[in-house]
Amino acid sequence: MTINLSQCFIAVDDHDKALAFYRDVLGLEVRNDVGFEGMRWVTVGSPEQPDVEIVLEPPLADPGASPADRQAMAELLAKGLLRGVIFSTDDVDATFERLRAAGADVLQEPIDQPYGVRDCAFRDPAGNMLRFTQPRKS
Repeated sequence: MTINLSQCFIAVDDHDKALAFYRDVLGLEVRNDVGFEGMRWVTVGSPEQPDVEIVLEPPLADPGASPADRQAMAELLAKGLLRGVIFSTDDVDATFERLRAAGADVLQEPIDQPYGVRDCAFRDPAGNMLRFTQPRKS
């Protein structure tokens, strides 16, 4: 039996801003862009991982949600408390410089972690935390 990761989900409040970040800054490819019942889902992924996608979804992807639930989700998203993703890279320092130069919101500059990686962190335009990591060189 084989089990592989296929998709993960990130809530975004503005798909166009999210696309400008994930596609234009990170270099992910857009695989799908679907509208349904007034909502929008966009899938992006690394060209090096054709079988793994990130779904950029509305903060509360439920057309029957109450206004109070929508407001609560919007507040959590604004605080950066919903989801995060960890990307691997072969050069965390170059990745950091590219994202910083593009104006990404820096949370943590590259540092060596005691658990064997060098990493940095940013927030995407919706406030989600994104970490970029590489194994530390021995």
